[in-house]
Amino acid sequence: MNQSRFERGKARLAEIDGEAGQAVIASLTDIAPDLGRYIIEFGFGDIYSRPGLDLRTRELATVAALVALGTARPQLEVHLQGALNVGATQEEIVEIIIQMALYAGFPAALNGVAALRKVLETRHG
Repeated sequence: MNQSRFERGKARLAEIDGEAGQAVIASLTDIAPDLGRYIIEFGFGDIYSRPGLDLRTRELATVAALVALGTARPQLEVHLQGALNVGATQEEIVEIIIQMALYAGFPAALNGVAALRKVLETRHG
């Protein structure tokens, strides 16, 4: 593997989130550039680049976790977009959100649906 963790992470982030992911990293440049680098290197260069799960599955797992957390709306919106970008369907995402109602409660699921609605409106118009 000749690519650095940073280069590998940037490529994976672009594959999943396109410009949206890079915008998140860019928003950290002036105040916490190291945090942006850690996200790229560890999150995307190491974890998202591991074998064993495809990107669609990784994004669906991330959406489930963020819905269950209930406190990460901006990150949820980025990963909802990412899940759609790598082949997840709206129906699959809705089922993930409904599943999280069982474990995280209806408020978390309702917030997840609201985030999905916003993402879909942005994508379609």
